[in-house]
Amino acid sequence: MSTEVEKQEKPAVETIRVKVDGKEIDVPKMSPDWQGNMRPTTMLEACQQAGVDVPHYCYHHKLPVAGNCRMCLVHYGMQALGPDRKPVVNEDGSPKIAKQALPYEPTTPRGAIACATPIAPNMEIYASSEETKQMREGVLESLLINHPLDCPICDQAGECKLQEYSFEHGQGESRFVETKVHKPKQVDLGPRIMLDDERCILCSRCVRFSKDIAGDDALGFVNRGSYNTLAAAPGREVDNDYTLNTVDLCPVGALTSKDFRFQMRVWFLKESKGVCGSCATGCNTVVGSREGTIYRMEPRENDEVNSSWMCDHGRLNFKWVADENRVAHSTVKRGDVREVVQPAAAIEEIAKALSGIENGSLAIVASGALSTEEYFLLKLLAGRFGALSDVVPHTGKGDSLLISEDKNPNNTGAQLVGFIGASAGSQLEQIHNDVRSGKITSLLFLGEDPLSAGYTVEELEKLSNLFLFSFAESESTATASVVLSACAYFEKRGTFVNRNGRIQKFMKAVDGPGSTEPELESLLFLLEKLGEKTHGKSIEGVFNWMSDETEGLKKVRWAGIGDLGIALR
Repeated sequence: MSTEVEKQEKPAVETIRVKVDGKEIDVPKMSPDWQGNMRPTTMLEACQQAGVDVPHYCYHHKLPVAGNCRMCLVHYGMQALGPDRKPVVNEDGSPKIAKQALPYEPTTPRGAIACATPIAPNMEIYASSEETKQMREGVLESLLINHPLDCPICDQAGECKLQEYSFEHGQGESRFVETKVHKPKQVDLGPRIMLDDERCILCSRCVRFSKDIAGDDALGFVNRGSYNTLAAAPGREVDNDYTLNTVDLCPVGALTSKDFRFQMRVWFLKESKGVCGSCATGCNTVVGSREGTIYRMEPRENDEVNSSWMCDHGRLNFKWVADENRVAHSTVKRGDVREVVQPAAAIEEIAKALSGIENGSLAIVASGALSTEEYFLLKLLAGRFGALSDVVPHTGKGDSLLISEDKNPNNTGAQLVGFIGASAGSQLEQIHNDVRSGKITSLLFLGEDPLSAGYTVEELEKLSNLFLFSFAESESTATASVVLSACAYFEKRGTFVNRNGRIQKFMKAVDGPGSTEPELESLLFLLEKLGEKTHGKSIEGVFNWMSDETEGLKKVRWAGIGDLGIALR
């Protein structure tokens, strides 16, 4: 009975049979467009489903179709129709296919732009034919007529579709002998992007993104013919919150990021899959680094979270990782002297100090950017001492696209494992009052500065114990009993749970400075030193232990999360 109901809820998908390079396939008649609305499946999509690559520039599956670059031209055939407009069949009963030709030149094959042409029953697409090859060569020759030959100094080298397609589909030599048209170079379009109009192939991806996705109709084309150029609207600069997505979308080196421009060749970069920690949206990212330095962050496609985009602030919010003022080594205060020690020795010092404190005299205050696994271990530590615990809230401007007002990436994870209650910050005032009254004599701060959280140096000096996992040297670190270097989420593995309850992995991109180690390792060691029973030494083991102990995780396993995460609600 349940199977019958399921069949009723999910009706069979209507398909159309077509041929792609001689291979018969059944393709859904309708497919979702860039907004998710159903419309007829295109030839390009049919080719993709057949495993045949059709080169393209202007087409992007997350943007409205423009059909202006012509790179996706393919030769095709349709079922022949007789004088009575009825389908003609061969002697064996199979459809008779008429290869399309120009009406005024019957011997010249006629192409169609695959990105915008719907499929039809019995259509044949010759995506790899000699006719199609000649069309592509002609389009590429046209695009390269006025394109500058500056690949060696172009920032897009190694990721350039014009470069790749010229090699795969272009001609071996140029027939162009005239003087190239020169266009504006180094055009300052806005605070974060630079334009080289000579490289622009007029694909309009950036124009459509700015207007239809970012809601900022700031880009367009001016002039005509060979002098057609991309430009910002008169008297305006391109300065919305998503401008750097146009750099990702640009298939050539016309639009470049001022931040990444001339910094590093892309083939030298190591790419690590991550999650943006700038707000609670949890955009999926690719972190590009080399020899311990992060050079750029780009969005990683995840339709359940950020589609193919991310905001400019999020993608540029990594410079602090290399700040010269970062805490690089663990220290213990002995009298008026701060002694540099190994992280293990610093944790032993904390364990020794905590072993003699009264129940309820410890409080734990954490950053909203710790991993879910670290919150789980902190919850166990808080339970051991009857400690109040909380996360410092950070809020700011949000929007209806991707930017969340909640600037903590993992408040939901802290709630999930029970480290905090319904909201971040609800216990902070109580903790502060108990510090003032003397009820709380030991404070553990992780990734937050007590002074920024409202404490005074005098209040911190009155504490018996102040333990800090700190990013930067400050008056707080000068006062603390024990200081360990806080680990950025770029420097470790773990999970965040975004505002919609989706748990996602982030992977290590670079090493932390000096003797920095993940808080997870330090907290595991601390619990063991305090006599607590732990399970697992790695992120995988701790995650699975946490999953077994947490109702909301429904026995999820680390290996089952995948690159795109899992919805927990």
